[in-house]
Amino acid sequence: MKDIIEIYKDYVVQIATPYNTGTGFLLPREGIIVTNEHVVRDNHEVVLEGRLIPKQMARVLYLDQKFDLSFIQAPALAREVEGIEIEKTRRLHEGDLIIAVGHPFGLKYTATQGIVSNTMHMQNDILYIQHDAALNPGNSGGPLINAHGRVVGVNTFIVQNGNSIGFSLPASYLEETLAAFSQGGGDEATRCESCSNIVFGKSSTGHYCLHCGSKIRMPSDAEPYEAIGMQRTIEDTLIRLGYAVNICRRGPNNWELVHGSATIEIAYHDQSGLILCDAVLCYLPKTQIQELYEYLLRQNHQMQGGSLSLRGNEIILSTIMVDRQLDVQQGYHQIKNLMERADYYDDQLVNLFGAIWKQED
Repeated sequence: MKDIIEIYKDYVVQIATPYNTGTGFLLPREGIIVTNEHVVRDNHEVVLEGRLIPKQMARVLYLDQKFDLSFIQAPALAREVEGIEIEKTRRLHEGDLIIAVGHPFGLKYTATQGIVSNTMHMQNDILYIQHDAALNPGNSGGPLINAHGRVVGVNTFIVQNGNSIGFSLPASYLEETLAAFSQGGGDEATRCESCSNIVFGKSSTGHYCLHCGSKIRMPSDAEPYEAIGMQRTIEDTLIRLGYAVNICRRGPNNWELVHGSATIEIAYHDQSGLILCDAVLCYLPKTQIQELYEYLLRQNHQMQGGSLSLRGNEIILSTIMVDRQLDVQQGYHQIKNLMERADYYDDQLVNLFGAIWKQED
């Protein structure tokens, strides 16, 4: 199982939009990334990031609300690697071992193991695989894998407060959809919600299905995202700092940017009016931990407008801003100051105490 989990690190990617985050998996031969429709909904482009895919924007090619599937155009370099297999021969049975991999809560990669509880769970005339591998927000769109390392499903939804009751779309639906989508030669497409036929952009009659006449929505019909209010102030601040905000967006009211060796996470909590800025500096070393703790406490005693803390094994430098007092100029100076301090402290922590550079993860 460890070998299977390690292999999938190359193929599982993180997906982010201004509205959502989720997981996808790369099918190099098909030139696409598979995910859920609800992960990319209302976006014609999304942010991708993975071991084989540097953070970048990618085009949504296919939308399918019926099966909650979407296909994203894979970057050219990612198409040159060897592919993973979709299970075609072995049937799933109750009690079979499975693995769900993804990016829950924005984590870079996790894998949970479980067993199949039911292979015939019917909902809205679709059969789902029910299993007990833990699925969390952010797992949506990731692959469900069998003990032979092949994709048997697409992780789709969970039962709220259901104690690890998850549901995945069987791979047979994915295969059928891939075969139908391939007939379009790479053209964007959508599945009509009324007649279930797949309609391609070049063959559609405006915004209506050519088979039944029902209204349809192509990926390119999504309206460009426009930040408003405090979100706009934060994004204007990032633009002034030299960042492309579409790449920085990590779901609603969240942004992530890289400065040197530090990753800076910005979260706006609109109910409290607080904007939290965390610079992830490095990881705890295995030795000199007490000395490092004492150093952090001394620095916090001297520091104004910021603090050093721990989150698991990550060492974090944080600052807090208040929305009613924030404008672009103030935000620019506070985030720039955080960046400069991050540059100083990660070097100090590594050189003085043997902390581990974040890139070595």
